[in-house]
Order: sequence, then structure tokens, then C-alpha cells
Amino acid sequence: MSRYRIPGMGRVDPAAPVSFTFDGRRYTGLRGDTVASALLANGVHLMGRSFKYHRPRGPISAGSEEPNALIGTSRGPGRFEPNTRATVQELRQGLVTESQNKWPRLSFDIGAVNDRAYMLFSAGFYYKTFMWPRSFWDKVYEPFIRAAAGLGKSPTEADPDTYASRYLHTDVLVVGGGAAGIAAALVAAQSGAKVTLVDENLEMGGALLSDPSVRIDGRGSWAWLADQLSQLRAAGVTLMTRTTAIGYYHQNMVGLVERLTDHLDQPPQDAPRERMWRVRARQVILAQGALEKPLVFDGNDRPGVMLAGAAQTYLNRYGVKVGDNAAIVTCHDSAYYAAFDLVDAGGRVAVIVDTRDQVRPDLADAARSRGIQLLTGHTVTATGGRLRIRSIRVNPVRDGRVGSGRRIACDTLLMSGGWTPSLHLFSHTKGSLTWDADSQTFLPRHKTEACQIAGAGRGLWGYAEVLADGVTAGMAAITEIGRSAVATSARVEGDRPGTGSSQKELPTDRSAGKARAFVDYQNDVTAKDIRLAVREGMRSIEHVKRYTTNGMATDQGKMSNINGLMIAADALGKEPPQVGLTTFRPPYTPTSFGAFAGYHRGATFELTRKTPIDPWAEAHGAVFEPVSLWRRAWYFPRPGEDMHQAVARECRATRASVGIFDASTLGKIEVAGPDAVEFMNRMYTNPWTKLGVGRCRYGLLLGEDGFIRDDGVIGRMSPDLFHVTTTTGGAARVLNMMEDYLQTEWPDLNVWLTSTTEQWATIALNGPNARKVLEPLVEGLDLSDAAFPHMSVAECSVAGLPARLFRLSFTGELGFEINVPARHGLTLWNALMESGKAYDICPYGTETMHVLRAEKGYIIVGQDTDGTVTPQDAGLGWAIGKAKADFVGKRSLSRPDIVDPNRKQLVGLLTEDGSRLEEGAQIVLDPNQPKPMKMAGHVTSSYASDVLGRPIAMAVITGGHDRMGETVHIPMPQGTIRAQITSTNFYDPDGERLKA
Repeated sequence: MSRYRIPGMGRVDPAAPVSFTFDGRRYTGLRGDTVASALLANGVHLMGRSFKYHRPRGPISAGSEEPNALIGTSRGPGRFEPNTRATVQELRQGLVTESQNKWPRLSFDIGAVNDRAYMLFSAGFYYKTFMWPRSFWDKVYEPFIRAAAGLGKSPTEADPDTYASRYLHTDVLVVGGGAAGIAAALVAAQSGAKVTLVDENLEMGGALLSDPSVRIDGRGSWAWLADQLSQLRAAGVTLMTRTTAIGYYHQNMVGLVERLTDHLDQPPQDAPRERMWRVRARQVILAQGALEKPLVFDGNDRPGVMLAGAAQTYLNRYGVKVGDNAAIVTCHDSAYYAAFDLVDAGGRVAVIVDTRDQVRPDLADAARSRGIQLLTGHTVTATGGRLRIRSIRVNPVRDGRVGSGRRIACDTLLMSGGWTPSLHLFSHTKGSLTWDADSQTFLPRHKTEACQIAGAGRGLWGYAEVLADGVTAGMAAITEIGRSAVATSARVEGDRPGTGSSQKELPTDRSAGKARAFVDYQNDVTAKDIRLAVREGMRSIEHVKRYTTNGMATDQGKMSNINGLMIAADALGKEPPQVGLTTFRPPYTPTSFGAFAGYHRGATFELTRKTPIDPWAEAHGAVFEPVSLWRRAWYFPRPGEDMHQAVARECRATRASVGIFDASTLGKIEVAGPDAVEFMNRMYTNPWTKLGVGRCRYGLLLGEDGFIRDDGVIGRMSPDLFHVTTTTGGAARVLNMMEDYLQTEWPDLNVWLTSTTEQWATIALNGPNARKVLEPLVEGLDLSDAAFPHMSVAECSVAGLPARLFRLSFTGELGFEINVPARHGLTLWNALMESGKAYDICPYGTETMHVLRAEKGYIIVGQDTDGTVTPQDAGLGWAIGKAKADFVGKRSLSRPDIVDPNRKQLVGLLTEDGSRLEEGAQIVLDPNQPKPMKMAGHVTSSYASDVLGRPIAMAVITGGHDRMGETVHIPMPQGTIRAQITSTNFYDPDGERLKA
């Protein structure tokens, strides 16, 4: 066992050694270790290099706030992850880890030359350099910057792991499993409420895990902790360890990420690596504790310099002594307890340097009784050592003046600048903060969500006070949800209360301009950088942050924000709240993309919606295409056919006899209520008041800008009920738009909107024999042209099934659309196929549908429109109700730019050489003009038409409606194609076929 591992201490398992490698060298740790604690147990402090200066760095903390000890981890093929915090990553057998940001090796890094030239890389240097000569940017500066950018190596292989996600509803969610969180959860559970307690660490306990000497209710803190957790389980509390609350969102939604298998030697096959929880809680209790602040002084970043609380954690939780000869610099009482624990465990503390002139007598006596030299009213002005701290320079401070210094040898320096409440999750809710002048920190103030804040998270210190506050928070939470419980109290012995003062940089006798006093460790931001930013005009802390990158590292400023704020405020001569506070945003800690993606990868990347007829199409060899979120049959090839041949056959069969098409994906919305017709008049361009029951009308929907948003055929089923169809991709968008107007603009209208897209299966029959196929199956309805003319709708029975039958056409042929309950869709399809055998009925897919509609000049919104096409542009001016007082988009239709005759307008195109144009191809009027040519428009649709014996196309062209018969030019790589502008209606322009 390493000499830095203290037998009998910690919560690790000494009987369970774990082997791992770091930079190719094998080490041994214990079950329960993190990578950081195991390396420290082996005497390794150097774990990485800083981002900008490549300075040697070791861990500064023992938790998720770690900015320095970022490593690459590998758990097998494809399972490499950069920027893993060594202080969080648990050991597992065979774990492979490596340091980052170095070359050729960690102990000798060529990039450290930047450290020698640090005066060239001051704050904002990237705004002032790389400006000249201009010609250097593309070939020198940009390649260099891109090569230097980033921290760690991005994975190059596909991630083989799976990630899960779940929803959870709970009465009370407690975030933080420390003393306050446990007390709050237990009192809430005793009320009968459903309680969930989460903590990011591998076990509950918080600071109690690092303070075994404290006694609560007559027992050691660890024994008390075990009993409390047992009571929580017995009360039905859901305990979730290794679970980080990454974000706090509206209406008490909290995002959690649970780490499931990273710590396992042999994860179960296909077990998810992480699970994202979306938790909706009636009450949230934030008991996240507080974060210890570093002190800012020259050389405060050397390996071996760490927070005093972190050293206490490594000692008591992991049984690791972080050094043989420690020194401590502090302005807070808490560092004394770390020193006492270290000495009591057999370690040595050479000196406690306290910046305060006076400390509590009991602390001073306890230090002297342990043989620790105490220097009050002193400062640390420098550290010595290269890859590990070897000494500190200590100076007295009297009346604001720094005296001469002396060197004190040490191999570890423990520092404490006091504590900052963890306010990240609270800040996610946009709750307001208040500056506490006594503790020199921000505390939570006004709450915007149903939450309570407990313990150190609101500035309290000492276990007795924190436990009592946890109970108070739990009582408040259950009172808010209408429950009650009996408040409890705990008796604490050997409590460790503390106070302290706040510091900016520590006083120094050296030039502040040359001091390497780091504020943001990961981004190498120094106190000098922040003062420079202020001198160069940055007045808000948000501007200082962006100018210096302070607080923009992966720890989101957990270690640096308050120190940076204090220094900026001092430089500005203002109080800290006048300078402001940066915005905390989710996630609280770095979170894997896999956790966010969850099940959305590969075949399940997007939801694939299938119609009731989809199994039949698959069984009959359909080729599918994605349309919005739907899988739709694209075409039905027969043996030996390619797509072109199959589509041509389907077109011929439909025009000659009858084709059948699955139109179930069309969006369907029911608009019902006494004011339904008024609502329709306001939403759509068309008039609806005089549309009779049993009749249909093409409906055109605009945005407020006057541009086409959607279209579809709408049937009036009764005086107060409309069956609205939308485009496949527009269903949700149209419903949202309708709801928006109904709820915000016209709340006085008595109307209900219901999405029925998945209620109905829709089958289209088109072709001269469509009526003959359908008639034998229809009951209670005369399908003759006289009784059931084009654009009619009726409720009837088809094949014994209740149906809404529309007579309409998107092909230019005699057409019907039959809507039946979705569960009967396949039954109806089979019945129609059987009835159509005598007429050689032909199933066709979306490609044939596109060809048939283009031959008639029918538009597809989103293909022939691009969000800037008006009804007049598309040749649909006839769909605008001229006598209507208003509708969505009406005012915009009279804007000068909308009525400009030179707008791009939809027209047909026929190529002179009979070639098929590419969709998206650009169109010019003069092919001989100099480049870059002025584009007059582009091709929107292009198909090979079997019935016309040639390709056809549709396009939007500047002033196209007034250019009929003109020739335009389409430049292509193989040459320029000439095409004539025509009407968009290429086939049966009088519409005789659909009236048959």
C-alpha cells in the first residue's frame, strides 16, 4: 500500500484493489476511489496541463467543480471520452486514462513555451493580434488557431453505448444528499408525501462523509448517516446516487442525469450508460451546499495546491494523505479543521497562514497544541517548485503594508477563501439574488418556482444550523402541498461552525503586473487579466467575462466567478452587486450528448409514424421515403423495374383505369362550435359562410406576412363542424397556429380544435373507373355525378365501415377520398383492392402522386412555395375572398412589395430539347451576361410525364405571369438548357376528366 494511503481511514474498500492506467503507467487504487484519489494515493499530483499556457496542473478540488484534473478515459473500443473530471470518475478494473493538452508527454510539454511568453497572451489578445498582414489569415492564422483550439481529443468512433430517458412525477424533489437534504427529505416523507432525494456522488452524505468526528444524536456522523438513510428507505423515499441535477426549468421541471454503468467492471449487456430523468415535482428543495473558494496569489495553480476542504475529503472519505508536509493559507475557519484532521491522522502541517489579524482563540490553541505554527496577519506572495509545489513565500501584512518574505518548505498547500452557496439551479429559474455584505456573497432572494432552499445553499454554516434548516425547508414544502408532519431536531456535538473574511487577490510585495495569480484555472485567467479588462473599458461583469473568458470553462465559473467579481469591483471602485453577476445556464456540470439524445439514435433517431396500410405496402414490395415524421410508400416496383419505369406504369394505370393511394398522413383537424364558421373566415383566405353542409372547398392559409403557410380541402360536415385537411408536414404547425389565434387574438369565439390526423385512415381512389370500384361498397349514398358532384362530402358506410367520403381530386381524374376510423384502414384497403381487380386497380406511391398533381399544376406547399410566395404569385388569387373584411394576412397582401408585378411567380416550363430539369436549378433571362449572373428564379418541381410524353417542370420566375411564351435559360455544368414559360396546367386544362 502507498505511503499516502492511511490504513483504517476512508470509506474505500481496502480488500478490493482496482488496477488502472494513467498515461500508460499502471497504478492500483481501491474500490470506491476516484481516479484523482487513487493517483494522489500513489503520490501523483500532476494530472494535466492548462489550456492557454500549458502550465502543470493537479486537482484543486474533490468534486464536480474541478477545473484542472481533466483527463481522457477509455472503457473499451469506441468508449473514449475527453475532459472527464478525475475527481468524479470512479475507478473500475482496467480503466484506461490519459492526461490532456500536452506534447510529447505530461512532464515535458512543448506547449509550455506559451508560459514563457505569457506577456503576449494577456486578456483580449485575440482581439488585438492576427490582424495583419491580412493575407496571413487564411494560410497562417486561422489554421494555427484551429489547431490550438479545444481541450482534449474528440472521439473518432461511433459511440456504442445506449442511453435511456424517463419521466418522474414526485411530490417533493430534494437536490443534495447532505445533512440539510437528508433532514428535509425525512420530514417530508413522514408526511406521506412521495419524496425523491438525489445526489451527484456515489453515496449520500455530503460534507458529513468528510467529517467523521462530528457526533449527531450521540452517534458518529457516519453511524447517524447510515441510520437516516435506512429510515428514508423505510419511508419509501427514492434515493438516487450518481445523479446530477443539471437544470431547473419552468413549472418545477428538473432535469437529472443518472450515471448507471461507468463505475462497473463488467456492465450488463446493452445496459444504458446514463439515464436522463425529466422530473416534475410539486415542491423542490435545493440543498446543494456551498463551494469552497480558492485564494488568488502568485503561483496558486501549481500541482499540490488545492482547497483545504478537498484535502479533508481525500483524507476522510478516501483515506489519502495529500502530502507529507502541508502548509495552509486561509481567511476562513474551515481550513483549521482540515489541518487538525490531517495532523490527527499522522500527517504534518508546517504552518497555517491566516490573512486575518485575529482568529478564534480555541482554533489558535488547537493549532498550537498540535505543533502547528500559526501566522496571523500574513499573506502568501509566491510558491516554488516546477511539477509540484516545494515551498511558499510568506509575508507579514501590517496596516496594509506587506513586509519582507521568507520561504517555508512544503509539498502541499491547502487554501480556503471561504465558501460560496451553490446557486446555479436556483439561478436557472431566474430567481433573484441579494448581496450579503457580511459574508460577501450572493444569497437567494425572490423565488419564481415552487421551491425551498436549505442549508449552506443559503449561507448557513455549522451542522446544527444546517440540520435545523433542512427540517424547516421540508416542513415548508409539505405545507405548500397540503400535508403536515412533526418537526424533529438533532443534537450535534463537536460541531464545526466557522466564519471568515473575503479577499480579492492576496496582498503582495511584488509587481502585480507580473504576478501569476490565477482566477480561472482552466482558461488561465489571472487577476491581472481582469484588471486589464476594466482598464480597457469593460464595466459589466458580463463584458469582463467575455473579454477574459473568466467563468467560461467547463466548471462554469464555480471556482472563479466570485473571485473575478471581487477583483473587477475593486478595479472599478464599486460594490460587487453594482458590477453584476454572470448568468448561470444549464447544464450544471458537463453532460454527455448521449444523455440528451437518449433513445434518439440510429433507427430511433426520429419517431417514424406509420399508417394502418403500411404493413400491406411493405409486404407488396413498396420502396419508402420519409415525409415529415411519416414513412410513406414512394413507389411499388415490379420485378425488373427501376423507379422511373415503376412510376410511369403507375401513372398510366391511374390515368387509364384506376389507382389507389394511401393518403392517411394528411393532417386532419376538426373545427367545431357555434363560431366555427366565423373562425374559418378569419383564418383562411376563402369565404366559408355560404359553403353548404356536404360541400368542400380548397382552403388557403397565410401567415401575417401574406405568404402561403398551408393549404388543403375543407369539408363542412354540419353548420358548426368543419373537417379541415392540411399538408402532411403542416398538421402540427397549422393546429398550433389556430390555437395561438384562438387563445390570444379571438378568445371570445366559441370554438374547439381537435387533431384527428391519427383518428382517420384516408384512402384515395383516382381514375376513370374510380366510381365503379367504390360504388358496390357504398351504402346510403348515391355516387352519381348529379347526386354527388365534385367537391362534395358525406357521411356514409363503405365496406360496412363508418366513413366520411369526399369527392375531390389531386390528380385531375375522377377522384374520391374515403376516411374511416384508423383501426379499419387496412380492412377498407383490402376491400377496395378486391373490388378493383376487375379494373386492374394499381396502388401508387408519393412519386406518382407528385407527377399526377404536377401535370395539373397543383402546388405542394413547401416545394413550390418557399415561405415568400403569395396567393397571387402561385396563381391562386381566385382563392381570396374579395368581399371578406379580414383574414390572417389580408393587410399584408396590399403592401407595395407584395403587389409588385416583378415578384417571383409560379409558372410552367417546357425544355426545348426535351431534357428533364433539376429541381432547384437556377434560371437566368440572359445567358450571356457576365458572372455572377442575375438569377431570375429557380425550378421548384420537375418530372417525366408519361401521358404527355415529355418532361415538365414548375418554377418561380421574376414577373413570370407576364412572360408566357418567353424563353429562359438554365445554366448547368453540362451546358445551358433553354425552356419556354407556359401555364402550370399541362394536362386537361378544362378539367373535364375530374367531372366525369
